[in-house]
Amino acid sequence: MLATRSILKTVAQNPSVLRSTIATPAFGVRHFNASRKAQEQCAAAESEILRQQRKFRPVSPHLTIYKKQITAVLSAFHRITGAALGGAFYVGALSYLAAPALGITIDTASIITSAAAAPVALKVLAKATVSAPFVFHSLNGVRHLVWDAGKMLDIKQVYTTAYAVLAGTAVGTAYLTFM
Repeated sequence: MLATRSILKTVAQNPSVLRSTIATPAFGVRHFNASRKAQEQCAAAESEILRQQRKFRPVSPHLTIYKKQITAVLSAFHRITGAALGGAFYVGALSYLAAPALGITIDTASIITSAAAAPVALKVLAKATVSAPFVFHSLNGVRHLVWDAGKMLDIKQVYTTAYAVLAGTAVGTAYLTFM
């Protein structure tokens, strides 16, 4: 706010800056009978005023104005879980391929031995971490396939399927975690 006041004060002290520009409907802003320095001062003042005004604008209306909708949240989580599952798959596959070159033994026996030696809490946490995104992404993918078939597209059914996906995710994650 102080910067805007100082700019306006500078412009008020140098009225030639304002007299050097005129807005015409057909041709936009035209500069006439003004020195290059006056034009640069005017452009700088306009830029500074806009920069100061942008500081007080909200980043996105979705973050500050609109109520969060379950459809938008599930859409974001569907993308996030898909990227995470795909990334984890590639990292695991590349690790398996690179292990012999690094002198690390990864075979079924070593994986079973490591898993058996882990504490129960760590096993449950690991299974939940893997199963939750998998179950959610799978169920929400089925929901999207139903939509692609042109079914359940009215708003009430969209919300019903969203809550069904969340409930199914909770049940499926619990089942796979404690299996």
